[in-house]
Amino acid sequence: MSDTHALPKYVQISELLIRDIQAGRLVDGERLPPERDMAARLGISVGTLRKSLDELTALGLLERVQGSGNYVCAQEDTQSVYAFFRVELIEGGGLPTAELLSVDRLPKPEALPGFGASSDGHRIRRLRRLNGVPAVLEEIWLDGSYVDQIDAVALRESLYLYYRESLGLWITKAVDRLDLAAVPDWAPASFGLPAGQPCMRATRVSYGPEGEAAEASWNWINTDVARYVARIT
Repeated sequence: MSDTHALPKYVQISELLIRDIQAGRLVDGERLPPERDMAARLGISVGTLRKSLDELTALGLLERVQGSGNYVCAQEDTQSVYAFFRVELIEGGGLPTAELLSVDRLPKPEALPGFGASSDGHRIRRLRRLNGVPAVLEEIWLDGSYVDQIDAVALRESLYLYYRESLGLWITKAVDRLDLAAVPDWAPASFGLPAGQPCMRATRVSYGPEGEAAEASWNWINTDVARYVARIT
């Protein structure tokens, strides 16, 4: 199945920079390279880069000093598109992208934590990459009451953004529990770990604005290339 729709390029770049700031790869007070140099390194136009920098400035993560340059203003808990995505490359950061493997409406598995009112759920299986490196295998279950069928073509890189824009569902909180579990038998070879091998797994329950459990998921993390990160302030 083809990749899900990508976010606009300027949003991808702003999200990449946000994650680099949160990971400490770009530190408070650091001056970014000249815009033309930075755009060339990222393979984008200067105009696209400036839209990304405008996003960071609006979030308070960047100070743009006329005649001097762009300076990082690090802060915690920035509400970015990937604010709930807790996996980073071992060296920090990394732009998430998603390869959709399948989407089906099925009875909910008993092994998942309880969530939602419907007996069915939408099972979404994806391979997540960070800067193009396969890092996380996801099996996500959205309660069936939110929509009859999910159009795979309409899915976005960020599921929470898709929920918000297409279903009117805002995810406001998520609870993760970590354990070790075998890589599932549907894992593609590109994940990098064979089926049956023990692997770090995050079991997540996600909640809507009224405190209702809307979604549950399993997330197998390849710790050879990535790590789970929770920042406490």
